[in-house]
Amino acid sequence: MTTGLPAVDETARRIVAAALGRPASGTRIVCLDGPAGAGKTTMAAAVVAAAPGDVALLHMDDVYEGWSGLAAGMEVVARDVVGPLLEGRPGRYRRWDWYAMAYAEEHEVSPGDLLVVEGVGSGNVVYADATTLLVWVDGPPDVRLERGVARDGEGLRAQWAGWTAQEETVFAAHRTRQRADLVVDGVSGRVC
Repeated sequence: MTTGLPAVDETARRIVAAALGRPASGTRIVCLDGPAGAGKTTMAAAVVAAAPGDVALLHMDDVYEGWSGLAAGMEVVARDVVGPLLEGRPGRYRRWDWYAMAYAEEHEVSPGDLLVVEGVGSGNVVYADATTLLVWVDGPPDVRLERGVARDGEGLRAQWAGWTAQEETVFAAHRTRQRADLVVDGVSGRVC
């Protein structure tokens, strides 16, 4: 399966090849990080489609506890998903239900060939040594905001301002873009 976007599909194949070309002592972890609305989810779907073997996908949106939950969501992934995987055990997290604004069902992430973690904060420096490949996906602020409002609704435009402040703090503290192995233009889908 492909996205139908040739540049995105080609970049996804490049990401998979780069990840599989690196040594692994367990589950390879590919993190697709960058600001909200940049195109990380689209790229993640393409990476999963391009990857052979046992591939899992974790959306950071599923672990944030609402609009103010970025830092806590990052801790959950580090402690409850990546930590156990490094020990060869399944990781777990409870999905955050954005409509109910409450935790929902628990999900298990079993050790496998590849785990794709996509979303703001996925490139957490806490597990940088365990990250096989860190990909930064970015786009112009106006395009990102337009995509976010189109997805979430005009009524949440103000929430985006608060979220942007959180992500800027995280990106500066974790030097996410500077540590990235690949940088992708989220508009064209091409590696920069």
